Amino acid sequence: MNRKKSVIIIGANGQLGYDLKQVFADWKVVSLNGPPEKDIDIRDEESIKKAFQKTKADFVINTAAFTDVPKCEEVKEFAYQVNSLGAKNVARACREKGFALIHISSDYVFDGKKHSPYTEDDGPHPLNHYGFTKLEAERLIRKETDSYYILRTSGLYGKAGCLVKGENFVDKMLRYAEEKQDIRVVDDEILTPTSSLQLAKQIRRICEERPDPGIYHATNQGQCSWYEFAKEIFHLTGKKVVLTAVHQKDFPSQVLRPLYSVLENRNLNIRDLDVMDDWHDALKEYLEQKGLLRKHLL
Repeated sequence: MNRKKSVIIIGANGQLGYDLKQVFADWKVVSLNGPPEKDIDIRDEESIKKAFQKTKADFVINTAAFTDVPKCEEVKEFAYQVNSLGAKNVARACREKGFALIHISSDYVFDGKKHSPYTEDDGPHPLNHYGFTKLEAERLIRKETDSYYILRTSGLYGKAGCLVKGENFVDKMLRYAEEKQDIRVVDDEILTPTSSLQLAKQIRRICEERPDPGIYHATNQGQCSWYEFAKEIFHLTGKKVVLTAVHQKDFPSQVLRPLYSVLENRNLNIRDLDVMDDWHDALKEYLEQKGLLRKHLL
């Protein structure tokens, strides 16, 4: 009889963690929640060792991160401890236990000056502290273990919502549609919004196939601006709003963000492992699951 495969999900109470639990429902799943439950504190090596102590796993999926980009500039040391040193601690514990690590990284490791989709071979250059902490995590992971999969993704949204921000972009736009008629969204930041459910399915595929360790880009297909994303959200839900395209400079901020951070899933495609849909289809799937898709589009 085959042994049931097992996975540890760090940050299981988060947006991606929620979908991972559904996608891996037929595996043995060990859920380790961050705040407020705090089953594990990845800043503390002893906390990780204790959490892993009586557990065997084929994979550890680390979704834990401090993702509030502006706040990262204010609490730089805390952001570094969670995003960088926390990733290092998890990688070290995985090596000691013989677990393979899947770690979630970000498109913000790039500066956006390329203006064509970034591949895994492109040199990173983060513009802000959040991006720096995520890039540093990648470096520390590679130093600690050889059995790793670093997945860079972009613009995540999912059913559970973001723990740090309270809601994802889709839900925020739909809330705005109920609260006001005039909505302004930036049109000069280009990315690929990505469904956390589809990312969870992509992670499942990697766990099943176990390709060569390394860095993988994992986003939905295509690209759009935040404005174009918002426009599609309102189109698919039938919300009547006045949507205005504005520029990044119209929202003054101390935080620099890449104007272009589209990722190409090259390493997944080379290995015939890419299961990510076009971002339009992924958004439609998300809205249908939430019962928000216009009836004639069903």
